[in-house]
Amino acid sequence: MEKRWKLPVWNTESVLQLQSSLKINPVICQILVQRGIDTFEKAKHFFRPQLTDLHSPWLMKDMDIAVNRVLKAIQNNEKILVYGDYDVDGTTSVACMYSFLLSIYQHVDFYIPHRYKEGYGISQQGIMYAKEHGFSLIISLDCGIKSIELIQYAKNLSIDFIVCDHHLPDNQLPPAIAILNPKQPGCNYPYKELCGCGVGFKFITAIANQLNLPDTLAFEYIDLVACAIAADIVPLTGENRTLAYFGLKKVNENPCIGIKALLQLAGMQKEIHINNLVFIIAPRVNAAGRMDDAKKAVQLFIEKDMQHALQLAEMLHQDNSDRKEADSTITAEALSLIENDINHNHKKTTVVYQEHWHKGVVGIVASRLIEKHYRPTIVLTKSGEFITGSARSVSGFNLYEAIHACKDYLMGYGGHFAAAGLTLKAENLHAFSTAFETVVHKTIDPSLLVPEICIDAEILLKDITIGFYNIICQMEPFGPENMQPVFLIKNLIDTGYSKIVKEEHIRFVLQQNNQTITGIGFNMAKNFTLLTNQKPIDVVCTIDLNEYMGEKKLQLKIIDIKPFT
Repeated sequence: MEKRWKLPVWNTESVLQLQSSLKINPVICQILVQRGIDTFEKAKHFFRPQLTDLHSPWLMKDMDIAVNRVLKAIQNNEKILVYGDYDVDGTTSVACMYSFLLSIYQHVDFYIPHRYKEGYGISQQGIMYAKEHGFSLIISLDCGIKSIELIQYAKNLSIDFIVCDHHLPDNQLPPAIAILNPKQPGCNYPYKELCGCGVGFKFITAIANQLNLPDTLAFEYIDLVACAIAADIVPLTGENRTLAYFGLKKVNENPCIGIKALLQLAGMQKEIHINNLVFIIAPRVNAAGRMDDAKKAVQLFIEKDMQHALQLAEMLHQDNSDRKEADSTITAEALSLIENDINHNHKKTTVVYQEHWHKGVVGIVASRLIEKHYRPTIVLTKSGEFITGSARSVSGFNLYEAIHACKDYLMGYGGHFAAAGLTLKAENLHAFSTAFETVVHKTIDPSLLVPEICIDAEILLKDITIGFYNIICQMEPFGPENMQPVFLIKNLIDTGYSKIVKEEHIRFVLQQNNQTITGIGFNMAKNFTLLTNQKPIDVVCTIDLNEYMGEKKLQLKIIDIKPFT
């Protein structure tokens, strides 16, 4: 698939000023300036995060009310229910809050709604559980900000809510006793991009502070906060980066039993990086909610016994294996449907439906289809009497607005710029698909249908040294708004030693001005013809350290190649 290469823009004067104060490679300074790190002080905070950089939790609107309500509940011997969503952010939030409260108070329990029986967020079933079991305070985590009617229903039953959420609120807020959400109007908390677990963590630190408990008690859960940050795709900037940095440190030195069990089961023995949390921890935890019941994810995170934790981790591992099998099967079926549609090459959208597809994986399948056919995509399945499914967008296109424009054919929908969910009657499927194609065709910029690679800097092979690589490593943890730097290297010549490996990948051996470097390009075998004519090429890549037989060498991890321009 052809890709667009987007070259960077930066302020040359700012780069020169930063380089004069940091005394490091100007290419690194160029990348830092592009990311808003344009002074020595900002660079110091970036490269040397400190826990003292974290903001006071008391800056968050309603924090004093929320803390006082919890302390009142403890004083009056009330039962507290910790309630959270079924994904990684929700389950880690619940595990943190439940474990902390249980360490200071005994009348605490937790509740995770069932994805298919109750749906996302606060459920009537959950509130009834609280009522029937005598809970008078519910702390909701990673959900609740839009549950106006249900929180009013709980209030009518004399159940108070403290909402800890990070999603954008609507104009009307729920009638909770306190709302902790940096994005709500009137909240002066300096950092707005916390995940749900991050908001819950700030709440824990405030309660601990009010009770004069040591800071170390709250920081016991920072490894779970790092898992939530990694999985929820929030920006790796500011406070999130500090929390992720120290959370990863704890994962590597002294993780909770549940994380240790998951890593052990996955055979991880090397140093853990943020991408290990994204690709090892997150899928297994999410799979519990997708394929079965996410309660066991919380049980894993709060477990104290390693043997029992390994049993729970094995259950999550099995759920993930089932999820991968369903994902693979459905993706293959969906691709076949697309290929058999004689009009698919002229379309700007993909809408596929089969009533037997597992609804827990349709969102993942939509993302997989975009990798092959880069356009706004909806994958639908049968749910009871109706059709339901997930939508995913391409970078830069407002998917939610396009679905909103087709609302006349829908029973319900929700989501945001890049992803959405929807429900419709079977008889409206064709009309909706047609309307969605028409809306996207009229509104999408054609350039958005070509995937874009954002390049951080152009370099020469001679720039790639161990010192250069070590500074890039100090920019970790990588994630949204602080991605691993992507480089353009122009005018490279194949040495003749490049070859196809395992039929799908290319093992590159490239040269520039008498310097040679190796590289790996996964799933790039179809590009091999560009190397066979001895003409120069341009490559887009990241820099990697390859370890083989005890020897460590820098290599390129190649993302795309084109003829030299």
